[in-house]
Amino acid sequence: MSCKLPVIAVAIALASACGSGGVAQAGAGAAKPAPAAKGKTEIATLAGGCFWCTESAFDDLPGVVDVISGYTGGHLANPTYEQVSSGQTGHYESIEVRFDPSKITYAEILNVFWRQIDPTDAGGQFADRGDQYRSVIFVHDDAQRKIAEASKASLEKSGWFDKPIATQILPAGPFYKAEEYHQHYHTKHPVEYNAYKWGSGRGPYIEAFWKEKPPIAPAAAAPSCAAWVKPSDAELKRTLTPLQYEVTQHEGTERAFENEYWNNHEPGIYVDVVSGEPLFSSKDKFDSGSGWPSFTRPLVPANIVAHPITDAGDQVSELKSKAAGSHLGHVFADGPKPTGMRYCIDSASLRFIPASQLAAKGYGEYASQFESQPTAPKAP
Repeated sequence: MSCKLPVIAVAIALASACGSGGVAQAGAGAAKPAPAAKGKTEIATLAGGCFWCTESAFDDLPGVVDVISGYTGGHLANPTYEQVSSGQTGHYESIEVRFDPSKITYAEILNVFWRQIDPTDAGGQFADRGDQYRSVIFVHDDAQRKIAEASKASLEKSGWFDKPIATQILPAGPFYKAEEYHQHYHTKHPVEYNAYKWGSGRGPYIEAFWKEKPPIAPAAAAPSCAAWVKPSDAELKRTLTPLQYEVTQHEGTERAFENEYWNNHEPGIYVDVVSGEPLFSSKDKFDSGSGWPSFTRPLVPANIVAHPITDAGDQVSELKSKAAGSHLGHVFADGPKPTGMRYCIDSASLRFIPASQLAAKGYGEYASQFESQPTAPKAP
């Protein structure tokens, strides 16, 4: 699906092209994420050829907090543009997209990304040729990997292409911010940017190929139990907050009434913050007055293991997730009907998946439970 370019168009575009090495710039900065916005944000790292073009697709997109052009995947620390464009460092021109997952999902981020590239091109993107311009989705955790694989599988099954999907899915590594000259290039130099985008073949390809294509929806089925795995301790220390690590790995306890989900009344499910195992549903959540999230029963009983506390009789058991062994909290035999049980859980052990995002996050198996459920009323 590559685009052949007229000689004149190539000459105009590549006079200021992303892949020309003709402009010497200051050295790239070390990897530093953009300042976090208020609330939780996540990062998507994507390579789609010229970073001027991929960055422009996400700037001003609702739910996106910031976009940075840079380099990742190589063996050299703090590379410069000239070093990367030589093809000798192993880096890819790439972008970091910091986004608010409550406003835009990772699957929706990928849907935008696919529409900026020719995913069947294994040798670069459009006029930019070489390994440094190949398309890659760099995943930061197992949850992103599952969503990326499902999104790619949906693209492969679409029947839209006559060649295999060449875009790779690789683990994310150090990301180095590119020179300031390259940041938000499309807003600083709109004339040169548009000449490049259309002269390189990217603009015509997007217009001709992607214009009428529907959104790419990843498979809705939830992954099997075998997919829930515990990352390494080093990975946990990198991805969890200190409180999440202390609670899940060292049986810590967070403060009552000062935790994330004790008063959450939104419809959705709660999964293990470590492995992603489905654990509880908002449909079984109740206000216990304890100051911690409380449930009458598990969503998937097989994903929870109870360990009786011997000096407390048979009324109290410690709860751990089956696959990851995460400490979750305790279960007491003093709950409401119909079960009479109170699963008292630390918020730090949980990650909440809103009902509207279940399919996109890989938990589509549970989406039908919430199709007609209104938002639960808040306790007085």
